[in-house]
Amino acid sequence: MWVDTLRLGLFLCLMSVVAMPALAEKRVLLKTAVYVPLNLKGLGTIPVGLAEQLEQTSAGSIKFKLYGPGKLAAANQIFEAVHMGQLQAGYTTAGNQSGVLGRKAAFFSSVPFGPNATEYLAWLYHGGGRDLWQEMYRKAAFNVHAIPCGLLPPETSGWFSRPIDKPEDLEGLQMRFFGLGALVMEKLGVSTSQLPGAEIFPALEKGAIDATEFSMPSIDENLGFHKILKYNYFPGWHQQATLLELVINLEVWQQRLSDAQRAQIETACKATVLDSLAFSEAIQLPVMQRNIEERGVENRYWSDEMLATFKRTWLEVVAEESAKDPDFKRIWEHLADFRKSYAIWDRWAFLPPPGSRRAE
Repeated sequence: MWVDTLRLGLFLCLMSVVAMPALAEKRVLLKTAVYVPLNLKGLGTIPVGLAEQLEQTSAGSIKFKLYGPGKLAAANQIFEAVHMGQLQAGYTTAGNQSGVLGRKAAFFSSVPFGPNATEYLAWLYHGGGRDLWQEMYRKAAFNVHAIPCGLLPPETSGWFSRPIDKPEDLEGLQMRFFGLGALVMEKLGVSTSQLPGAEIFPALEKGAIDATEFSMPSIDENLGFHKILKYNYFPGWHQQATLLELVINLEVWQQRLSDAQRAQIETACKATVLDSLAFSEAIQLPVMQRNIEERGVENRYWSDEMLATFKRTWLEVVAEESAKDPDFKRIWEHLADFRKSYAIWDRWAFLPPPGSRRAE
């Protein structure tokens, strides 16, 4: 009897020691600005799901209080507010930091004619891409810890009011365009602006812009582009995959969060990368069908001539930007070298060959 009692006592003692860190874990509230509206399904809802998951898995020790654009900071000011410590965290995309970091920041959002989702993740997690990402912020003395925390599949590459059959058809257009792809469009005679999502439809209504790209069909539907523009072009040559990031103030990351809490956030962001990609891939077809059958939208695939023009112009942009910024050149060459190796696997492993798929 006394042996059983001793065993029970030892067991309870051991369990109390194991449970003690969890019970003693300090609670952390992170005020987090999000660069898109929180109700924007498939984009703003991603950090909402992340916050819910972390509060549950951390037993309430990590709580993100989310604010939409303009509540605590404008969409293009989130990163600097986190750096300054005015916010504990922000949910955004690195391409939004091009104004303060230069064009190289956009490599960690999306790359024209660049990697698809799986190749992007391979480079990011196991090819050195994430190290370059954080190094970019560190070299610029930005006081943030960046975590990949969402991934979207290909976007559409534009909504237009008329067909675009040849490069000359682009000349003179006023168009909302994002990231490195905007530099390509500028060289082809398009005047671009990087309007936040909520401002695009009003700008189209007023005639301030003639055309736009933003995201996938499911997200574009929520913004109502189909009500004004009827020609939707594929593929998203400028954004074959789009990375999203959670940035946390470095002092908060290093001093206010425990090792366990940091691990929980990193793990939750990896799960968010998986879920955002899977969810986005699953929901595009019904939207495309509604566009065609109910809204009079015509889906168009860019001609070989147009795709060749976009790619040739992109390589011109790379040469120009590399000459201006050694870090742009270094990141580009690092990614290009990784892709040369990956291309062997890509060529042999997949059927049909990537790039040959066409919707009939």
